[in-house]
Amino acid sequence: MRATLPPLPERMRPRRLEEFVGQRHLVGPEALLIRYLEEGYLPSCVLWGPPGVGKTTLARLLAEKVGRPFYALSAVSAGVAEVRQVLAQTESTLFSPVLFLDEIHRFNRAQQDALLGAVEQGKITLIGATTENPSFEVAAPLLSRMQVFVLEPLRPEELLTLLERALREDKVLRQKTVELVEVEALLAYSGGDARKLLSGLEAVVASARSEPIRITNDLVREALRLHIRYDRAGEQHYDAISAFIKSVRGSDPDAALYWLAVMLEGGEDPLFIARRLVILAAEDVGLADPAALPLAVAAFQAVQQIGLPEGRIPLAEATLYLALAPKSVSAYQALERALEEVRQHGAAPVPLHLRNAVTPLMRKLGYGQGYLYPPDFPDERPSQPYLPDTVKGPFYRPGKLGWEAHLPRKENL
Repeated sequence: MRATLPPLPERMRPRRLEEFVGQRHLVGPEALLIRYLEEGYLPSCVLWGPPGVGKTTLARLLAEKVGRPFYALSAVSAGVAEVRQVLAQTESTLFSPVLFLDEIHRFNRAQQDALLGAVEQGKITLIGATTENPSFEVAAPLLSRMQVFVLEPLRPEELLTLLERALREDKVLRQKTVELVEVEALLAYSGGDARKLLSGLEAVVASARSEPIRITNDLVREALRLHIRYDRAGEQHYDAISAFIKSVRGSDPDAALYWLAVMLEGGEDPLFIARRLVILAAEDVGLADPAALPLAVAAFQAVQQIGLPEGRIPLAEATLYLALAPKSVSAYQALERALEEVRQHGAAPVPLHLRNAVTPLMRKLGYGQGYLYPPDFPDERPSQPYLPDTVKGPFYRPGKLGWEAHLPRKENL
C-alpha cells in the first residue's frame, strides 16, 4: 500500500527566502521588504494577491528571517477565541511573535477590532493574507496600522522555473523519466498560480500509462480540464468588466473581444455583460451613432431569450459594433449639466405658455396663452422659449463625430 505523501506543492514549498520564486518587487535584492529584513524590522502587513502566488509561504519565511515565533490561523475556521488564545501564548515571549491570519477578509468588523490593541501596542506582528481588495474588506482602523503589499500572478518564466525545479528536486518525480516537451497548456492551466501548476504537473504524471513521460500540450489537455481562474464575486469580476468597458470606449475591438472571452470562459453572467453593453451604447457611443442603443438592447434581449452558448454571438456582434462606432458622451454630459442646474437652483416654475389649460380658471390665469404649435409652421421652427427665464443653457453640446457632426452647432457655448 502506497504511503500517504503531501501533495507536490507542499513538498516543493520553499524552506528559505532565497528559494522563493516570484514577487521580485517585494523580495528582490533592492526591494523594500528586503531592506526591512536587513534591519531586523517586520511591519504588520496585508499580503494581497490571487491564490497560489506565495502569500502563506512568504509570511512564514519573513517570520523565520527575523527570528520570530510564528502562529498561523485561518479566518475560515478561527474566531476571536482562537485569536485571544494565541495572544495569551505570546505574553511571555521576548520578541513579538508573528500571527499569520489567512483569508483575513473573512473576519467581520468585530473580529478584526479584536486585533487592534495587540497590533497597536506591538504585542504581535500581524500578517493578513487576502485575495480581496483590503480597501473594502479590512476594517479601516486595522488597515491604517498595517502596510499593504500586493502580490502578482507568477510570470511564465517563473512558472517554468518551478516546473524544472520540481522535476529536478522532488524525490517522487525523480523516480520516473519525465520530459517537458511543451509547457504552454500547463502554464495556461495554472493561470499564474504556483499551487495549481504543481498540482497539475503531478496529475499529468500520475495519468501517464508508460514511461518515458513526455509532457505535451495534448497530454495536459487530456489529463486536465483546462479552465481560467475567474471569481464572479471578487476583484477579477470588477477588473475584467472595467477592462472590457475601457476597451470598447477606447475603440479597440481586439481588446474588447479578448476581455469578453475572459468573462465568458470564466462563467460570467452573460446578462451582466449585455446590460453593460446597453449602458455603453447610451453613454459612450450616444448620438454619434443612434443605431448603437437599439442594437445593444436587441443583443440583451437575444441573450435573455437564447442564453449560452449561442448568446455569445450577439454579445460579440454588439461588442464589435460599439467598439468600432464613433463615440460621443454629449447625451450623458448634457443630462449631468441639467441635473446640476436643478440640484443647485431647484425646479423653476414652468412658463405659462407651456402649461396645459384644462379648466376655465387656468385659462383665465394665462395657462397656454401665446403657445405656438410647431406643426402650424411647416417651413420653420417657431421662435418661442421652452426653458424658464431663470435657467440658462445650453446643456446639450453636440459632439464632433458621426451623426452629431452634421448637426447645427452654436459656437462659444
